[in-house]
Amino acid sequence: MDGTKRANINVGGEVAVVQKHHQRSGELTEGIVKRILTNSPNHPHGIKVQLTSGIVGRVKEVL
Repeated sequence: MDGTKRANINVGGEVAVVQKHHQRSGELTEGIVKRILTNSPNHPHGIKVQLTSGIVGRVKEVL
């Protein structure tokens, strides 16, 4: 599923995010959503979330 719509992302759901320093390479990190940090209903680069591991990134894929 698409990570640009906030409605697709749930706390406790599994996602693949790209961290700020991996944006050029596009390296994805998988994890469980702890908090949704973006307030708007959608964002062209992906909704920003915090994973349970503490990693913050933009959702590229909802698993």
